[in-house]
Amino acid sequence: MEYLLLAPVASVLFVITIITSLIAFSNQELFGKMMLHPYSVSRGRYVYTVITSGFIHRDWMHLFFNMLSYYFFAFQLEPVLGSWQFAVLYMVSMVLSDMPSVLKHKENYNYYSLGASGAVSAVIFSEILYNPLSQMMILPIPIPIPAVLFGVLYLVYCSYASKYSRDQINHDAHLYGALSGLMITIIFHPGILPGFFQQIIERVQSLVH
Repeated sequence: MEYLLLAPVASVLFVITIITSLIAFSNQELFGKMMLHPYSVSRGRYVYTVITSGFIHRDWMHLFFNMLSYYFFAFQLEPVLGSWQFAVLYMVSMVLSDMPSVLKHKENYNYYSLGASGAVSAVIFSEILYNPLSQMMILPIPIPIPAVLFGVLYLVYCSYASKYSRDQINHDAHLYGALSGLMITIIFHPGILPGFFQQIIERVQSLVH
């Protein structure tokens, strides 16, 4: 109930994503209709899948990790960003994170994509703008690192993996979702950048002295 009061939009999206994913696990016809198919979307068919694909997941593990990341960041972000702003950030980033995949795979009939990773990346990077020095764990590094450093490593990795990885993960969605989250947050709260850099400068100065 506390989460619903503090972050109503994040709560509703969280529940909808879990329920929709669970239903799709046992309904292959629905699962197929909701997946993003760049070949079709680029030809004006099933355009709605740029949204529906963000509410289903490949398997339990895919759903668990996306929703775990969402849980840790979304419920902190909405109270500071604003509820309708959070809704816009999440949904617009979901669409924007899919666009590069649509363009990249428009001639590949066998390519499909699904999952909330793009939108979740947007949430994580929006939160990083507010709290760049918060501590985050990233495997296999055994110690917490500042969120801003995690963000840099994440973007470098996604950019590299997008070009060279063959692991069936849509790294483009992660990368462009993160960039969308940064862009939309700055549009809503332009003053966030001075505060972001000020936190980092003060931390560096404290380490130097």
